[in-house]
Amino acid sequence: MRLGIAVLRVVVGALFMGHGLQKLTGWFGGHGVEATGQAFDSMGMHPGKLNATLAGTAETLGGVLLFAGFLTPIGASAATGVMAVAVAKVHGRNGPWVTDNGYEYNLVLSAAAFAVATDGPGMWSLDERLGIEHSGPAAGLAELAAGIAGAAAVVRLSGGRSEPPAVAAPPHSTAA
Repeated sequence: MRLGIAVLRVVVGALFMGHGLQKLTGWFGGHGVEATGQAFDSMGMHPGKLNATLAGTAETLGGVLLFAGFLTPIGASAATGVMAVAVAKVHGRNGPWVTDNGYEYNLVLSAAAFAVATDGPGMWSLDERLGIEHSGPAAGLAELAAGIAGAAAVVRLSGGRSEPPAVAAPPHSTAA
């Protein structure tokens, strides 16, 4: 199973790095920090540019840590935190299915991060090489708790849960 966890860690880490770089730099079809910041503002995450920068940095650095298998529970926690914010601010109200812009993908990535933190980074990781691997149920639960606590703080500080945009009522005619 250590090989399977290593493959999972590398793939999930690479995807998080790419997703973070989309936000920060516009690479891989992303929009960069300015446009992502505007999107965050429109979702009620104020200030948008700061939140986009923080999310992109957490995804990129968390992805690097997961990819390398270095300080693995910290990388997993960063990934879990960003996914929890995405669920709270965007996807949660849409139900589980990604076809409805739901949280299915966020949940799968969070579960993968939890599995890697719980079972350890697997073969060919820096944690293993340096003899600093921390894994097991306590490490997995700590990563999950830290990710969710960080997400809760971000949601609270950036304006609370997002609500669906209000639809403006058509103007009433005063003419008789």
